[in-house]
Amino acid sequence: MLRELTGKMIAGTIIGMVNFITISCLLLTIGWPALLNILAYPISRKLSVRISDYIVHICAPRVFSILACYKKFHFVGYGDNKKRLPEQFLIISNHQSLMDIPLYMTFLRGKNLRFVAKDELARHVPLVSEMLRAHEHCMIPRHGSPSVAMKTLEDFGRRVLVRNQIPVLFPEGTRSKDGSLGMFYAAGFRRLTDTVHLPVVVCALDGGYKINNIKNIMTNLHNGSYRVKILDIFPPPSGKGEQVELLEKAKELIQRQLDEWRGGRL
Repeated sequence: MLRELTGKMIAGTIIGMVNFITISCLLLTIGWPALLNILAYPISRKLSVRISDYIVHICAPRVFSILACYKKFHFVGYGDNKKRLPEQFLIISNHQSLMDIPLYMTFLRGKNLRFVAKDELARHVPLVSEMLRAHEHCMIPRHGSPSVAMKTLEDFGRRVLVRNQIPVLFPEGTRSKDGSLGMFYAAGFRRLTDTVHLPVVVCALDGGYKINNIKNIMTNLHNGSYRVKILDIFPPPSGKGEQVELLEKAKELIQRQLDEWRGGRL
């Protein structure tokens, strides 16, 4: 009995040390650029862009490396269809965590991604807010008329076309807290595809809901994975009928992939 209790105490101590090291490494990796960008953004947009570039290209991959090293939580990017990607395209995907943003930035390194997100993320979210504003991602007003939201999407669509950037849209409109697939809303997707007329790349991701806060990072990650995969590539949809049909097909593909992953098939 004493030996068993001692073993549990030692195991608990080791887990506590690993958690402390993990948090320390994460803070060292993302803490100083986040603080620097908060100070830089009001003063120099150019400097904030450079810091944001560092966050995207250096910090994001390092975060996943830290989680893999200390928590055995691995980033798995399936590159089967990467060679089929056109020069410019629109990504639609399910959504589970704020970490979905660095996930795609890591998965598609070399591509200049721009995300459609709620404007509440543009304020008071360390590391994320200044990066989203400096890089001019699409910030949709949470409280406002639908016409304002649609105008914001149109302006964003024209901007990414001119700059040869890759727009990323989460049709669920919000993050899934338990990983389940929510309803896909068509209005934003239709307006964006009407504006950009780009091929549509359907992707699935899974595992992000397990790291949507610090507590989950410490308790749910051991030997887990954060997966992302390109499922299919469609030509630009023309008209409401094709847009709605494509969105329904995308949801079916994503649900099927989630079922396969969770059933243990890679």
